[in-house]
Amino acid sequence: MPELPEVETVRAGLAQFLVGQKITHVESSWTKSFPNEQTLVQKKMLSASVLSVDRRGKAIIMPLSSGYSLLIHLKMTGQLVYRPKHGQGFGGGHPTDSLISQLPDKSTRVIIELAKGTLFFNDQRKFGWVRLEKTKGLYERNEFLRKLGPEPLSEEYTFAEFKTAVQKRKNTSIKAAILDQTVVAGVGNIYADEGLFAARIHPATTVANVSTVKLHRLFNALREVMKLSISLGGSSDKNYVDAKGNKGSYLKFAKVFRREGSECPVCGSIIQKTRVAGRGTHYCPKCQKQPK
Repeated sequence: MPELPEVETVRAGLAQFLVGQKITHVESSWTKSFPNEQTLVQKKMLSASVLSVDRRGKAIIMPLSSGYSLLIHLKMTGQLVYRPKHGQGFGGGHPTDSLISQLPDKSTRVIIELAKGTLFFNDQRKFGWVRLEKTKGLYERNEFLRKLGPEPLSEEYTFAEFKTAVQKRKNTSIKAAILDQTVVAGVGNIYADEGLFAARIHPATTVANVSTVKLHRLFNALREVMKLSISLGGSSDKNYVDAKGNKGSYLKFAKVFRREGSECPVCGSIIQKTRVAGRGTHYCPKCQKQPK
């Protein structure tokens, strides 16, 4: 599943091409990918223009001039591919040949025709979705959005908020706490491992045993590694590419994620891999010692 930096790079790319365009036609081949009533689509989506392309956690949101918004989640294998009538197109998401091949293809679930081109939502495993919902009150009404924690890169997000939310889960591991999307939105496995390494916290440490000083380090580290990843075009993980169809470069600079068997860049110890919070977890046994 994409993490915040990957979704943000796709969002930024889409915003360059879609804002201001009018939707002229919509069709879907899979109901679960586009669970919207046809009458609502006719009234609130067709002839409406895209006002902006936003992001909340790992979801992309496109407010329309009709007072409704498209809420999109790529899940594991989703793609958003824009093909203009003239000029070069782009794609973002799971890096299959669909990014560059003739579309629609067998993975195409939703086709949105716009004034200057076509937006294809492709999804091999059919877990992603494109939902049409009323814009007013969307963030409070929609169950998925309502449960999301604060945006970690928001200027308004404070350490006090982070500390309070994490410490409510005092009996869980610190990694499980920061992976919880109700604690902080958008953090996934890559940035959890990298943030914990930067803060020198063992991933399996119980929240109750993490000092305020280390929590503050973690708060800053998570923000720093995600900002770095965005600046480098997102991660180069096998499942996600940026909005122009290029793999990001962040993982080339990762300190521990998928570096098991390699030397720690800080102390020279061998990076190890274990399982924490049900996820493959990478850490340095010397820099991130687990409390006894």
